[in-house]
Amino acid sequence: MNLQDYFKSSVWESFSASQGLTTSFVQTVVIAMVLSVILGILINRICGHYFAGVVYSNSFAVTLVGMTVLTAMLTLAISNNIVISLGMVGALSIVRYRTAIKDPMDLLYLFWSISVGITLGAGMYVLACATMVVMLFVIHIFYNRRKQGTIYILVAHYDGIEAGDQILGCLNKMKHQLKSKTLRGETTELTMEIECRADNTVFLEKIKEIEQVKDVTLIQYNGEYHG
Repeated sequence: MNLQDYFKSSVWESFSASQGLTTSFVQTVVIAMVLSVILGILINRICGHYFAGVVYSNSFAVTLVGMTVLTAMLTLAISNNIVISLGMVGALSIVRYRTAIKDPMDLLYLFWSISVGITLGAGMYVLACATMVVMLFVIHIFYNRRKQGTIYILVAHYDGIEAGDQILGCLNKMKHQLKSKTLRGETTELTMEIECRADNTVFLEKIKEIEQVKDVTLIQYNGEYHG
């Protein structure tokens, strides 16, 4: 080994020691980063497949992947350097996230991504993969159960008392509940919460055929309706 090679080796060894770069740590980082990307994409796909809202947000879906990768990176950094861990605690304590979470399922996906990232950063790869399987099983079960009967809001405007009784007669075989009833002169606005399948809307035609009914609207209920 000549003098130039000696200096190169010394500089690399000093740099590696200061950064905590060992063969074992590099392998852990590569495995954690690759798995975080793969599992983050899986969470992204699951979120898109089981999305039940009105407008799907692509930016939120990308956030799930980035959240998994960044959380895994932070966990790796904290576990390898006590100085970074103390600084990270101080930095995160002053950060305030003010984006409103409208759907509780969005909060579930965010916490799921963070949990997977922390688990991968801690080197618990089997636990992270097992959690993916369990969460997919749970979401699939409750999604199918919810799809068997979707909640809708029915809004109808009609004149007279007999029309209201006929509307209730059309909903007799369905699970329904009165939400509000507003009288404006001779016109009545009736709001009902009903449970039905998305492809079973024949009752709307029957309600529209009632002579005193002016209009009828069916809206999917997502928890944000205020009567």
